[in-house]
Amino acid sequence: MREKTDVLIIGGGMAGISAAARLSEHVNVTVLEGEADLGYHSTGRSAAIFIRNYGNATLRALNIASEPVLMQADGISEHSLLSPRGEILVATAQDMPALETYLDSADGMELLSPIEAGKLVPILNTERLVGAAIEHSAQEIDVDRMLQGFARLALAQGAKIIRNAKVTACHKSGGIWQIETTQGNFEAPVVINAAGAWADEVAQMAGVAQKGLVGMRRSMAVIPAPEGYDISKWPLFAAASENFYCKPSSGTLMISPADEDPVDPHDVWADDMVLAEGLDRFEQAVTMSVTRVLHSWAGLRTFAPDRTPVVGFDPQADGFFWLAGQGGYGIQTAPALAKLVTNLIVKTQPDLGEDVIAALSPERFQQRKPK
Repeated sequence: MREKTDVLIIGGGMAGISAAARLSEHVNVTVLEGEADLGYHSTGRSAAIFIRNYGNATLRALNIASEPVLMQADGISEHSLLSPRGEILVATAQDMPALETYLDSADGMELLSPIEAGKLVPILNTERLVGAAIEHSAQEIDVDRMLQGFARLALAQGAKIIRNAKVTACHKSGGIWQIETTQGNFEAPVVINAAGAWADEVAQMAGVAQKGLVGMRRSMAVIPAPEGYDISKWPLFAAASENFYCKPSSGTLMISPADEDPVDPHDVWADDMVLAEGLDRFEQAVTMSVTRVLHSWAGLRTFAPDRTPVVGFDPQADGFFWLAGQGGYGIQTAPALAKLVTNLIVKTQPDLGEDVIAALSPERFQQRKPK
């Protein structure tokens, strides 16, 4: 016997849970999460920062649309999900072209001299720097509170969240999607593929054309804070060339080599050599040495070939909806994408512009001519 619902969502990360929260106001929703915990893979391993200028033009439009929800968080949290942090991009002579390119399309950023950057982050090796810029509006995101808030909202509106429900089969019969899982069988006229790095695997299982999604490892290391400094007010700081970034976090420094190594979907872990190379780049940018790593981990960031999320109904598979390929932008764009998912499924007028919706649509892959 199959449990019936209006919409099945495959994936209980931030994308799937936020979509469930918005959709469940209108239709019956069931979320199928393969792990015991929500947000186990990418969501729970996020750098947890909101940067308005992060990403391409489409992503920046999503960032802007998401910010009011993150600030007010009505129905999700009693308080804002954001807290002040700021972000500084620093550039050596070699990095200056990357900084200039970033600033060309950025909004609300302030140029800093190396000395000014050093006053904000005293461990910066200012002798190596040629330029810097700060985005004061960059803020920390309370990711766990956000995820749990969306989950509570979804449940309060009647949604079901089934954990340990690994999808083993997906096909369509009689106009209805049939999903088999380790927790039973389900059916619905609409299925949302929010499976993260596994999204193309889900599509293949369903007989739907894959979109070329690639999971890429992003590693993190946590080190002790340098002695003699109050790091609580330091901004996140990063190389303009994106070969490392560092974020103060609960009295420690969280450092990433900003790696993007393609990997097959799995419970990913940090590569020691990649971490060592990233920590070496960090040491060259600062005046401290890394003597101890407290702990490390890695997450999966999933990208489409054009590094833009894939959101919308598949043009060749009726009722199959994509919500995937969010890359490193999935947390901060989730509010806008959840609302768009609802607009497209319940057929209400989207707030996002037609150009943004077209850039996200799976139809864009059909428009490309084979080489």
